[in-house]
Amino acid sequence: MKPTIRPIKGTRDFYPEEMAFRTWLYGKMKAASEKFGYQEYEAPILESIELYAAKSGEELVKEQSFVFPDRGGDLLTLRPELTPSLARMVAQKQRELPKPIRWWSFGPFWRYERPQKGRTREFFQWNIDLIGIDSPYADAELVAVGAEFFKSISLSSDQIVIKVNSRKLMEAQIKALGVDQVDGVYKLIDKLDKLPADKWRAYGIEDIGLSAGQMDRLSGLLNDRDLWKQSAELTAFFNAIGDLGVSDYVEFDPSIVRGLAYYTGVVFEARDRSGEFRAILGGGRYDNLVADVGGEPLDAIGFAMGDVVIGLVIDKFGVKPKLRLAPAKVLVTIFDASLARTAARVAALIRSGGISTELFPDTVKLDRQLKYANTQAIPIVIIIGPDEAAANKATVRDLRSGQQQVVMQDQIVEVVRALL
Repeated sequence: MKPTIRPIKGTRDFYPEEMAFRTWLYGKMKAASEKFGYQEYEAPILESIELYAAKSGEELVKEQSFVFPDRGGDLLTLRPELTPSLARMVAQKQRELPKPIRWWSFGPFWRYERPQKGRTREFFQWNIDLIGIDSPYADAELVAVGAEFFKSISLSSDQIVIKVNSRKLMEAQIKALGVDQVDGVYKLIDKLDKLPADKWRAYGIEDIGLSAGQMDRLSGLLNDRDLWKQSAELTAFFNAIGDLGVSDYVEFDPSIVRGLAYYTGVVFEARDRSGEFRAILGGGRYDNLVADVGGEPLDAIGFAMGDVVIGLVIDKFGVKPKLRLAPAKVLVTIFDASLARTAARVAALIRSGGISTELFPDTVKLDRQLKYANTQAIPIVIIIGPDEAAANKATVRDLRSGQQQVVMQDQIVEVVRALL
């Protein structure tokens, strides 16, 4: 036998069980987005690497993107994130689009990194953005959408927290330390939970160029949970969060700065309170990005959430629903070869009534067909034997209760609909 060809490293096969979960997750994201008035959109999977080179950051472009030349020699990439594509789309029709723009999307992305728990090379991601408004309520609304999603999948504020900070606040505090290399310090802060304390301190001194005194004062800042009170932006934000009724999910954390280079103001990440997993979702304000891709300056805030980490969190807290894999609600059996056409016509009749229906495609024993229905959690089975066929009747069996009834074939749709 030839060896089985394996999937590409860092990608996943979605068998029906995994696909049902992904579809359920998509539905919850859609519901949370639309509850706040957001419209669904999509962007190309292939983009020019130039789009990300402008503002996403050197690490994303040079180390994490799948980059390749097309046949004309232009460098393309499988999209590693969606925000630059969104900014490009808005810039193209900026004067036509009514403001504020509330858009959301769910689709595949790729990053070239080492696969590990909670991280794959191909992943699906929810993106949601509010563009054209700069206000505390815009910032708070995006965080509230995240909280609404967590509520909808039964993850409580005792289990999940959305940690918030401001880059404006941190930039002022970092400069007050006598540091000009603010982006380098952002990079240092972003590594706080990724390196042991001694290595983190050494990285700050040796790689970023901070003095021992500056590192001490920076550590003090990162442990000051009241630092937000020095920021008018965050004070207004937390007032808005209270008005929207999601304060129990939200807290200030000065160590949240986010790794991407285009963030300009409020930034946030959702974590499980036990700290077991990396960020569940992350985002923030990016007021310069639309202008950076060719548009006019436009305020914007948004977040993204991949399907991998949230799947692990859902498993950890035991809130994964039991999902039906088969969309069919009815199985029409074939009693024997002579009755195949009758069964097919009855299946078509039930479908015409708007009920998802499978026709068993073979004349195997009836017990095997019923077993198949049970394994697929199909609740209703139709059996048409010689006697029923001769009288234009059919047996409707409810596998949930075990009860059955013989009805005229022209009454099947009405009877089945009543059972469902």
